[in-house]
Amino acid sequence: MRVRLALAALVVCFCALAEQSLTVDQVLSFIRSSVKMKMPDKEVARYLATVKLSERLDERTVEELQGEGAGPKTIAALDALANASGSLPNPQTKAPPPAYTPPPPPSSEDQQEIISEMRDYAMQYTKKLPNFICTQVTRKYIAQTGKDDFHPEATVMENLTYYEEQEHYKVMMVNDHYVDLSHDAVGGANSSGDFGSLLRSTLSPHAEATIEFDHWATLRGNVCYVFSYSITSGHSEWSIASGRADKSMDRIIVGYHGLIYVEKKASHEILRISLIADNIPRSFPIHEASDTLDYGYQNLSGQEFLLPLKAQVMLRDDRFRSKNDLEFRLYRMYSADATIKFDTEVPAPLPDDQTKEQPAQPQAQPPK
Repeated sequence: MRVRLALAALVVCFCALAEQSLTVDQVLSFIRSSVKMKMPDKEVARYLATVKLSERLDERTVEELQGEGAGPKTIAALDALANASGSLPNPQTKAPPPAYTPPPPPSSEDQQEIISEMRDYAMQYTKKLPNFICTQVTRKYIAQTGKDDFHPEATVMENLTYYEEQEHYKVMMVNDHYVDLSHDAVGGANSSGDFGSLLRSTLSPHAEATIEFDHWATLRGNVCYVFSYSITSGHSEWSIASGRADKSMDRIIVGYHGLIYVEKKASHEILRISLIADNIPRSFPIHEASDTLDYGYQNLSGQEFLLPLKAQVMLRDDRFRSKNDLEFRLYRMYSADATIKFDTEVPAPLPDDQTKEQPAQPQAQPPK
């Protein structure tokens, strides 16, 4: 019944067109839709018997439709249309859409102004945040070095309290089991400091980062300036540690480079920052490290704040690669007399389109 109703709806759409002669493109659209919806071959052929064409349908096009899955009765009906339309003009060739040319980079003066505003934004970011609570979900994956077949290792739920510019973690569940562990004792790759410290340490005057425009991009529907940067180890505050929390840990400071995505609005807010470690000593257990942090708008008590949305931390040693996907969910305002209820249901992962970079679109092209 559902198949017949779907076919009826599809045929109705084309019947209005069939009162006039159909173009080859319109017939192609009908056939491909019928194949996709697995319409009965007999019914599709019956409809095609009522069609008149305004253009010539050639045998090659019929063969292509057969290769795409059109049934034998449908092909027979298309052959009949091809024979009947032999004296008609060829289909008009569609002109390809004009190629999109990205806009030029901002001028040197504009770039320096944007970079200056980025630095101010990073230095003031945490001071403008309210006290709040959120749920941090960390999905840990592991793969053998040299392979991309990451396998789930653990799912950790933590309640994260942000109070007076400080982060406080409380591990609640690991793999759906209640636990009483500190943030550092969970095991595997861990990270912290996602609420502003990455921005502040990267864009502080002490870091002396080399920053330059890289490209335009669209992120979560927002057109962004994308700047590349690099920081030497002598000016870095990014540390990588190896070992167990209950024993002594090896820790080093590394230089790094990455990208910063700046929203093309008057406020020039930062929507993403990425970090890739440079020149890790060969003697250190960890050989590669990277971190990418996305910010998204959250509503807290009727006011919009740009807060961490998702982070991805990647590490590699001699034997394994680890990947942590951290998502920050269920934001709510914190107050001293509020009753804090901990969430026990793991939220579904964020859709990929929330963190996937898209090219700058023509309709959103920034002005020169």
